[in-house]
This record gives sequence, structure tokens and C-alpha cells, in this order.
Amino acid sequence: MNTQISSQEKPNLVTVVAVMTLVSGIVNLFWGLIATGAVMVTLVGIICIPLTILPTMLGVFELIYAAKLLSNPPQPVQPSISIAILEIACILAGNVFSMVVGVLALVFYNDLAVKDYFARLNRTSTPGQNVEPVTPPAPASFPKPEVEPVIPEPATAPPEESPAPENPKTPRGRKVA
Repeated sequence: MNTQISSQEKPNLVTVVAVMTLVSGIVNLFWGLIATGAVMVTLVGIICIPLTILPTMLGVFELIYAAKLLSNPPQPVQPSISIAILEIACILAGNVFSMVVGVLALVFYNDLAVKDYFARLNRTSTPGQNVEPVTPPAPASFPKPEVEPVIPEPATAPPEESPAPENPKTPRGRKVA
């Protein structure tokens, strides 16, 4: 059985995620550059620069990830939940479009066809190589000891305990807390 994945077997949702990620990457690059230029003119804006760096850096990562998803032959990649979460975090920079893309990506990653595609994609190590599924070894049972430890029983019953002496300061009938 050849487990190489061709471009015909790619589910539509994977292509949708790749295109959305590509468009979101372009939008985030421009959004981050424009926001960085806008905040550089004020002192308060300079303090807010870390919020403008997120979309710019995320845009670069999104472009790289989308290129891997759209490549032919496909490259082994995992669903990037971290990119989707960072897309949602772009709402801090005012980018609603990226937030929507992040939410949709998380929803699409949970689809069974997408999960199956990524599982098959990551199982292939080299093109044309037959890869058998790896089964984990059966759990080893604990070996029984050769001699079971024995605790000897006392020959006589323990003596009964005498009642505790009463406290002379506590009046009878009252309970001590």
C-alpha cells in the first residue's frame, strides 16, 4: 500500500484553511506595518508597539504555513493551532478579520476529514516508501514475586485498653471541643 498523498486527496477544508491563512497573513503584514507607522508618531504609541508587532510577525508565519499547506506535493505539517490562537489574539490590534480566520481554522481542524488528512500526511516519511502503522507494544505485566511476604499473626489477642482518665477541670456532662 502506497501512503503517498496526492493533491486530489486533499480535503476542501484543508484548502480553505490554507487560503484563509494566506489571505490573513497578507492582511496581517499590511495591518502591522500600517499600525506600526501610525503609533510611531506619539509617545503613547511607542509604548503600544508590541501590540503592532504581533500582526506583523504572525503574518510572516501565516505565509510560511499557508505555503506548506498549498504545496504540491504536500509537505508533512501538523494543524497549527498556535497560529489560529494568535490570529484570534490579533483582536487586540483591532484586526477582526484575522480573529474570524482563527476561529474558523480551529473549527475546521476538528473536522474528521481534516484530522484524517493530517494523520495520513504525517505518516509518510519519504515519497514512494511503504509505511506500516506503528502499534505500541503490549504493556508488560508485573512479575509476581517468587515468595509472597508473610506477616506473622500474634498468638494472643491484644489486651483491652483501659478508658482514658477524666480531666478534673472539666465538669461532668459537658463535652470538650
